[in-house]
Amino acid sequence: MKLYNLGKVPWQESQLIYHALALCGEEALCLLAPASPYVCIGFHQDVTQEVDLAYCRQNHIPVFRREVGGGAVFLDGKQLFFQLILHRNSPHAPKRIDAFYRKFLQPIINVHHQIGVPANFKPVNDLMVGQRKISGTGVGEIGDSIVFVGNLILDFDYETMSRVLKIPDEKFRDKVKKTIEENLSTIGRELGQESLNQWDEKTLNDLMSKEFEKILGSFTTGRMDAVLIDKIQELKTTMLDDRWIYLKSRQLTGRVVKVRAGLEIVQRMHKAAGGLIKTNFEIREGKLANINITGDFFCFPHTLVQNMEKHLEGAALGDIREILMAVYDDPMNQIPGVTIEDWMMTIKK
Repeated sequence: MKLYNLGKVPWQESQLIYHALALCGEEALCLLAPASPYVCIGFHQDVTQEVDLAYCRQNHIPVFRREVGGGAVFLDGKQLFFQLILHRNSPHAPKRIDAFYRKFLQPIINVHHQIGVPANFKPVNDLMVGQRKISGTGVGEIGDSIVFVGNLILDFDYETMSRVLKIPDEKFRDKVKKTIEENLSTIGRELGQESLNQWDEKTLNDLMSKEFEKILGSFTTGRMDAVLIDKIQELKTTMLDDRWIYLKSRQLTGRVVKVRAGLEIVQRMHKAAGGLIKTNFEIREGKLANINITGDFFCFPHTLVQNMEKHLEGAALGDIREILMAVYDDPMNQIPGVTIEDWMMTIKK
């Protein structure tokens, strides 16, 4: 297997290289970082719904659609990427997705431990320090290959991350930023800047290559030969084209931002006969938290909305319908023109 230890590369190549290697059928590990910032969206996402394109244009932040799933992320040179490309039938690749993540995140866990960060695996694909996520990862199939991508996060620009996302309103944006800050950590945050300065990019990439070598065997040096360069150039004409970046998906009726495994920030909207309902809430380990309900309830007592929030706070997702039925069993708790099904559309899609 080849090792491409490339250091800083143009932002486009930081994504195109693993797509090219996969389509060429080459097994490899790539270690690199983008020379400039950009936004990267998941394969199934609609860029017009996920990304504040006007903000990105104004701030010269390009956008890329990868062929790996997951959400929209802000990427820059303070994140060191690892990209593992394997044949689909590789004996190295476990068939179960949970076993795959557990096996190939272990090298990254080991690197964190070596530099003094007590990262641990949390199924399905998160690395955690306490209750904070510290690495973003994903797996996808490209051609006849399996591609596993992730990062070492040295530092993170929380402000820009919250700005590049398309957010319904500024109040929800503030909540997204605050929640990401509370639940996404970095190596610098865990070690402190002085200790982080001891670990340069080359040293960290060398540590990653040695850890992956323990489970994959010895690497040979990968070089950007003519075949790989030609494939990258070919992909530039399609993957940087607006027709690829602006692929359409289903229309969203709100916003969901996944912060880590077990924590999502949600805003949903639904037009009921009684008016527009808007809910902001978190889903923490399968339960509703910090739920806030607003909408076109100008003629209804505010206490009814507060009562609904009180009953739903802490509710398990599987119990929502039963709770709503219990609340609506009392006619005094009902909001005219808003049915249980309307609430279900607003809270649990």
